[in-house]
Amino acid sequence: MALAKGVCLNHIARESADVKRLAAFYQQVLGFEQIQSPKFGEFEVIWLKLPPSFSLHLIQRDPSIKLPEGPSTFKDPKNLPRGHHLAFTVSNFDHVVQFLKEKGIETFQKTQPDGKTKQLFFFDPDGNGLEVVSC
Repeated sequence: MALAKGVCLNHIARESADVKRLAAFYQQVLGFEQIQSPKFGEFEVIWLKLPPSFSLHLIQRDPSIKLPEGPSTFKDPKNLPRGHHLAFTVSNFDHVVQFLKEKGIETFQKTQPDGKTKQLFFFDPDGNGLEVVSC
């Protein structure tokens, strides 16, 4: 039996050198809404919410800390490592595909053997892997 009770996902955090650019991407592509963020003073944060309850916290990267090479080293959505992405289900899959194409965002699409489930892989502006799944 698990120690924690009533567990649910609260938020995911992403660091970025440009939180405004990253926030705009998630708002335009996936429909996140900006919500009130605390003021930390020494670094910028933007909190986004995807109704009803999922939050994404974008935090300004500390330029003095050298992070190990990470997500931004992946360039081809076809070769996105299986364990490196956030996935979102959408009801307008074909529209999302067209929108990303019009924005010049490189994608990789595949259909599962059931012939019904479509997946689209791409990257946000900071190189974090994303997947959109048809519902």
